[in-house]
Amino acid sequence: MTIAITGATGNIGGAVARALAAASTPVRLLVRDASRAPDLPGAEVAVASFADAGASRAALEGVDLLLMVSGAEARDRLDQHRTFVAAAADAGVGHVVYTSFVGAAPDATFTLGRDHWATERAIEESGAAHTFLRDSFYLDFVEDLVGEDGVIRGPAGVGAMAAVARADVARVATEVLLHPEEHRDRTYELTGPEAITLAQAAATVSEVRGRAVTYHPESVEEAYASRARWNPEPWQADAWVSTYTAIAEGALAHVSTDVERVTRRRPLSLREVLQAG
Repeated sequence: MTIAITGATGNIGGAVARALAAASTPVRLLVRDASRAPDLPGAEVAVASFADAGASRAALEGVDLLLMVSGAEARDRLDQHRTFVAAAADAGVGHVVYTSFVGAAPDATFTLGRDHWATERAIEESGAAHTFLRDSFYLDFVEDLVGEDGVIRGPAGVGAMAAVARADVARVATEVLLHPEEHRDRTYELTGPEAITLAQAAATVSEVRGRAVTYHPESVEEAYASRARWNPEPWQADAWVSTYTAIAEGALAHVSTDVERVTRRRPLSLREVLQAG
């Protein structure tokens, strides 16, 4: 079986590629820049971007199993995804493992969750088998929410999120790629071990890092205003703000056991992610 991985220069794709190489499983790494591809034993490198149908089809020729790590946030990301999925179908890829979002739905409050839902539908309609890894927000990004003044600001109210470590997502993806038939046409909800509020997250960051970190709940209007200084495009501003409003409504509070079910390991907590970083 020929396995291909996208996003091999990133965190999740790179971790999966290294894990498969350590398991002596050859892989094909699809990257946009060959010079940045990791040098791994048994790995071949193919150059393609999601938006380039011809290059993607050529890169995926002979591939049986594909890990499609969702592309970087962009206004046209869904179009890129659809182009790539169609290229995979044309190349005869039989099984696509896709990193989706735990709240994926056509009306998801987190606006980018709508793109993930549409990408899932494109994969299903392509005729390929699928495994959807619906990741929650990443615990690794929690510290990045802290402003220079030590405050996390956003309209999350007192809502909680069961955020997941990228390392756990990579471990699940690796297991799926090593044993694809066990996970064929399955959807997994990948969360951390507990749901935490942003106030609790701030307290944990404060304790682990030894600095004062707090959470300030904004109104939606305040959130858009406070982010206007970066002059984001409307779609980007909506994505940023809806990150918090999705938490506020409780859409991300459910704690799943899928990480442990697939990997046989308890998922990492925020404290453990911070201590490892």
